[in-house]
Amino acid sequence: MSTESGSSVIEECYEFLVLVSTACEDGIKTFYESGGMNMLASQMSTLPDGSHTVQLAIRLVQLMISKLSLDSICNENASELSIMVATMAKHFAVLHNALKFEVLHLLSAILSHYDAPLHDALRLMKNDVWSAYIRVGVTDILQNRVAPAAKLQALILAESVISTVGEEWLIGQMNLPDLQDRVPADRCILLVLESSRVEIAVLLNEIAYLKYEVSKNSSSNDKNILLKQRNLGVCFSLVEKIIKLISKVGEDKDCIISERITKIICGLDETIGVILEYLQDAKDHGQKKGDDLLASVRISGSYLAEAPHACKEKVRELLAYMLSVEGADEPSPFYSICFLLPMLCQLTMEVDGCKSLASSGAYKAVVGCLIKLIGPSCCNDEDNVSIFLACDTILSFLLKREQIRFPLDDASFVKLLAALSHWAGIPSVTALNVVGCLIKLIGPSCCNDEDNVSIFLACDTILSFLLKREQIRFPLDDASFVKLLAALSHWAGIPSVTALNVLMCALLSHASNENESLVVIILFTRCT
Repeated sequence: MSTESGSSVIEECYEFLVLVSTACEDGIKTFYESGGMNMLASQMSTLPDGSHTVQLAIRLVQLMISKLSLDSICNENASELSIMVATMAKHFAVLHNALKFEVLHLLSAILSHYDAPLHDALRLMKNDVWSAYIRVGVTDILQNRVAPAAKLQALILAESVISTVGEEWLIGQMNLPDLQDRVPADRCILLVLESSRVEIAVLLNEIAYLKYEVSKNSSSNDKNILLKQRNLGVCFSLVEKIIKLISKVGEDKDCIISERITKIICGLDETIGVILEYLQDAKDHGQKKGDDLLASVRISGSYLAEAPHACKEKVRELLAYMLSVEGADEPSPFYSICFLLPMLCQLTMEVDGCKSLASSGAYKAVVGCLIKLIGPSCCNDEDNVSIFLACDTILSFLLKREQIRFPLDDASFVKLLAALSHWAGIPSVTALNVVGCLIKLIGPSCCNDEDNVSIFLACDTILSFLLKREQIRFPLDDASFVKLLAALSHWAGIPSVTALNVLMCALLSHASNENESLVVIILFTRCT
């Protein structure tokens, strides 16, 4: 079938295809297996915008997507489907009738499927104008008075496109050859943020009502909550991508949104404030488990890592609770702590932040998280970013321990040392030399002027050695380590009884057998 045959003939052919595909049970399947995708991909771009033939072609695409497996279509015809997506994107931008909304639903259904072959094919297209057309169409939907469901679909489509091409899509080109109206380049990001903010406020309120007010015996309650949580996840994702974009371009004075940064940040502040109120409500109702709560912690952590002083009092009030939140399938809190590590790392740069960690017990959560990341029960795939952030948070906290008057007699640090033994190592002779050096730096005979840099480097070196003691088969029966622990006790100012208990636990936790434990006890008694 060729478009040169005449528009009326082409239109009649499409009408026949739609009728047969609709009337016959296997009609659309036969159309697909007979090369229907190739035909549509080659002809849709040549059909007049808004014509009846275009409507029929889109109807055929709708039938295939609804009645056939989208996975199979994407895997078998990713290239053809990407061409059709690009064509429909143009119609989505230029049309201003009911067909615009049909294309919106169709594009949203296809792109939100997150099929790798299709998204790869879209990224490889030489001309990325398809994403610009979708940006114009999304902006058009969000800035006009349309049904709330249509705005939500537009947000879902926006999130899908950003997942494919990156968050820079939010501030891309808005003026295209087929469009007459000139639209400011920052219009899209402002509308997406404002619409997401409104949706988040509405959805959180509805979810809270369904969870805490509506009867638990309602059969449709769980389904309603699940649907709203899914939509909430889309809005959260959009806000998180805006946060990521702002963190990258915020200091660039030449960026097209540089003049709007303050307005965007104010919108983000309001959004995070609403989310924190939702977490406060959950805390008041004794709720700690749920993917919606975990997602709320994640997005709060993402923003507060970039703006640690935002909602300062509320964050410190909720810090302990946020660290205790669990996902639906988690046996104990872990991901909530990982999500908050960037924020906690920022907090510990200041003394007040360290005081908050000490008073709330948040430092224990960070230590416990690091133990899970590097200890004996950790998975083989290390999360290096979380490990680094946890280590940095703990080090910053400990370096300010004198300023916040924090004692080092907490058993969690002893457990951390045991976990670290699985993670690092240095030659034993070097370690013993460094131990002797550190004793001179911090022991009773040291001078008053502390060499903090040397102390830090020596501690880091010795710690790295102890962390892989089992891997290099190095026993802890050397008296220098007991002397070092005694020196550390003097340096930290730990009460003598507490110090004896903590030091003995630390040594015995590293002893690999009964003989080594006995040697440790004898050496400990002799040296202390």
